[in-house]
Amino acid sequence: MLSMNSFVLPLLMGAPAGGEGGGGPTSFITSLVPFAAIIAIFYFLIIRPQNKKQKDTQKMLSALKKGDKIVTIGGMHGTIQSVKESTVIVKVDDNIKLEFNRSAISNVQVVAKEEKSEEKEESEGQSSEAENTQK
Repeated sequence: MLSMNSFVLPLLMGAPAGGEGGGGPTSFITSLVPFAAIIAIFYFLIIRPQNKKQKDTQKMLSALKKGDKIVTIGGMHGTIQSVKESTVIVKVDDNIKLEFNRSAISNVQVVAKEEKSEEKEESEGQSSEAENTQK
């Protein structure tokens, strides 16, 4: 009785089945299967998630605006005072403003109030529409 290892191991190594030395097209295909599996594993576990993370970071950096509360890669917390092409000026304390490269920003903690005021206007618009329908 053959064990599972005596069947799978030669198949993965590309050795001819049964110890014969013919090596036809099937032995070539079986020798490529492990390489294809390794490439697929690398793509789905390493390359694809890294590309997605890089796109998300680019999107976050391009959406920076005045008033956003941010954290730098060094751990410094502050509020964006102005945005330039490749840098941002961050207000750290009352009289302290520092200029950072955009790439030095780790994440945005709180988005500026402009978005919140837009949401508030939308909700007020909806409530006034509801009042008009009731009359």
